[in-house]
Amino acid sequence: MADNARAKRLADLIQEVVAKKLQRGIKDPRLGSHVTITDTRVTGDLREATVFYTVYGDDEQRAEAAAGLESAKGVLRSAVGAAAGVKFTPTLAFVADALPDTAKTIEDLLDKARASDAKVREVSAGAAFAGEADPYKKPEDDDTDGDETDGDETDGDDTDGDAAK
Repeated sequence: MADNARAKRLADLIQEVVAKKLQRGIKDPRLGSHVTITDTRVTGDLREATVFYTVYGDDEQRAEAAAGLESAKGVLRSAVGAAAGVKFTPTLAFVADALPDTAKTIEDLLDKARASDAKVREVSAGAAFAGEADPYKKPEDDDTDGDETDGDETDGDDTDGDAAK
């Protein structure tokens, strides 16, 4: 088993070699300038590499790019083997990266949230508090009526007090 640092270095090398070879070495019209290599991952035993790519275009261009990458897989693996200098050149598997679709979904959700926030701000612009602006009672507000009574006032009429006993 190779260590993770070696697998990461090999993955970075594969990404660089495949990108350069797609840009300059392969003349397939299906692999025009709209194919971008986004990431590469190598297994721990350095036998298999997964190359993630994006295609900026419609579904037809994505399908053509996938077919073009499959047909160029041998040439790309040979270029990786020549550049890597490892005992066993990893097999390449090309996977369409879902990053642009995920980013578009997140952008759509953020736009909905912004619209909802704007609607809430618009509704609350002319709104007033239901009560006072500061609803908390303060200690100096306890005796606002000027009465200095403690609530122990008796007027001498004991009829209510005797009835309760």
